Amino acid sequence: MERPIDVLNNAKGKRVLIKLKKGPEISGLLQALDLHLNMWLENAEQISEGETIKLGTVLVRGDNILYVSPEKSEKE
Repeated sequence: MERPIDVLNNAKGKRVLIKLKKGPEISGLLQALDLHLNMWLENAEQISEGETIKLGTVLVRGDNILYVSPEKSEKE
C-alpha cells in the first residue's frame, strides 16, 4: 500500500495542482518535495477566478498548502 508521500514522489516530473489556504491554485511540473511538503515547481501558473498568471519556477511552502493533486495523464 502506498503512502500519500509516495504518490507525490511518483508524480515528480508530472503536473500537479496545489490549492493554497488563502484561495488561489497553482499548477506546475513537480521537480522536488520534502517531508514538510515544500514543493519546487517548474512552469508554474497561478489560477484564480478564471485568470491564469504565469509564475515560472516557484517554491511553495508546505505550510500554505491545503491539498495537492497529481493531474491525471491522458492514459488514465
